Amino acid sequence: MSYQFELVGKIGSMALIRPEDHDMNYNIFSRLGAELRPGMIWVTSGATEIGRLDYLKRTGCELCGDPEQDKADYAAQGQAILMQTYRQFVPPEYGIRQILVEHTHFNDPEKREHIRTLLERAARQKTIPIVNYNDPVSDEENRKMELAARRMAGAEVHECVDNDETAAVIANLVHAKTLVLMTSTEGIYRAPGDPETLVRDVMGRDVEELKQQIRTLQESCVGVSRAGANGARAKLEYALQSAKNGTTVIIGHARHRISDLVEGRVPCTRIGIQ
Repeated sequence: MSYQFELVGKIGSMALIRPEDHDMNYNIFSRLGAELRPGMIWVTSGATEIGRLDYLKRTGCELCGDPEQDKADYAAQGQAILMQTYRQFVPPEYGIRQILVEHTHFNDPEKREHIRTLLERAARQKTIPIVNYNDPVSDEENRKMELAARRMAGAEVHECVDNDETAAVIANLVHAKTLVLMTSTEGIYRAPGDPETLVRDVMGRDVEELKQQIRTLQESCVGVSRAGANGARAKLEYALQSAKNGTTVIIGHARHRISDLVEGRVPCTRIGIQ
């Protein structure tokens, strides 16, 4: 019998740091750690930015080589700090397990099944999987060539460099009840940057109606939170794929508790089939 996962959650890089202090936001980690428990899968960004801040703190300067190599070096340095920090705040009776994934794990059926069973075992063994894309060993040029070849062959393609997509793919893989995407806004705005235009519900009576609502909403989505991010338009696309499979998707601010977002006690965007 397959395991019924309660929730897959994801938090973005910028939600985990205090840019004005060039440091991590330990309040966010503390709040997350208090709520994470077995039966949840947590997808985390942050390794690259946290690694950059740590390197800057230790050396007084940033790396200035090839941008892709610098990103890999920062991510390798930040991964250890990221996991150490989660471990600090998750209750000691629960184990945590780092799972570093790449696009190949979700594009290959055997590798995808391996990841699914790994996640199920973690839940049954009272541990919490902490998932991140494996940036230190990812080569962009090779990845693009591999994905292009798959597209030409008509195969299913998941890129998963954006952890929003990683979280959505995992939610689909384990048939999660809820997918929570934590970000630096209250949700999806009709007018970019204007919290007064927050869209509370994007709900359809069927998949086609939901798809039409999302396509209309995507027309007003422009801009991203940082270089390399895909923004609200992409979040809506990933959310649609999960909602098609029966998962309720919630997009909300990382300052809120997971439970408050799930229960609708705070402003957020909720996406799904009625």
